[in-house]
Amino acid sequence: MDGHRITVQFHPDWPFRDGLVVDALTGDGVYLSQFVTGTSNGGLTAHARGDRWRWESRLFEGRYDASEPTTRPVYGALDDRRDPYGASPRFGSAYLLLRPEVTERATFCFPDSVFEPAAFGGPDLIAELVALREAAGHDALDDYVEAHVHGGLRIDRDVEALVLDPCFRGTAVGAAADAMGCPVEWHSGYSVLTGGLDVGYRGPEYVALAASLGDVLTPDVLGDAARAGEHDPQALKKAWHLLARFGRARLTD
Repeated sequence: MDGHRITVQFHPDWPFRDGLVVDALTGDGVYLSQFVTGTSNGGLTAHARGDRWRWESRLFEGRYDASEPTTRPVYGALDDRRDPYGASPRFGSAYLLLRPEVTERATFCFPDSVFEPAAFGGPDLIAELVALREAAGHDALDDYVEAHVHGGLRIDRDVEALVLDPCFRGTAVGAAADAMGCPVEWHSGYSVLTGGLDVGYRGPEYVALAASLGDVLTPDVLGDAARAGEHDPQALKKAWHLLARFGRARLTD
């Protein structure tokens, strides 16, 4: 496996319960599956007989069909490229970098399980899945090998570092991260001028939404909008896709 790690992406300052996502992680000490939280930075089908339930039933051969939600796997992506922004920025500006031993109890697939892939297996299949990903030539937000962490994800046991956007330095998010009990690191940051966004990427309505939030879009600007509750959360996720795709310093194409 060559020390492969998994990253788990999330939006630290988006609302959850009576606070922020990062507050829940710090308070609970665990990362919970969407079957428990009822939230997701992808689709919202994690319920009995929903699409996510059906995909997991197929992938895991019914292993979790009658299980408690807390026992279900949590989702991340294989960080074989050591990407400073995490392996699947599509799902959030922050990420948990998991310890290499977690990879031993994970399963993987390509493409994303939403496509009901045939290429699925344990760590022994990593090389094959990476080759499939490299040959696929997917868009930057879809260019990842999906990972499923089984056996729970505990901050104290499984997390090597929490990696945040620098816009959260000196904020409540940064303070909550410092109290999480794992090292906190920072990537180079996301930032994009909303006036030059590509209307063909996710659609003109999401470019208009991004522009309505300000001339410059950063993760904390989207977090403010998510907490204000004035926009459809699914629309804000599409605005995040614009920032995640075009706001990374290393992506210029």
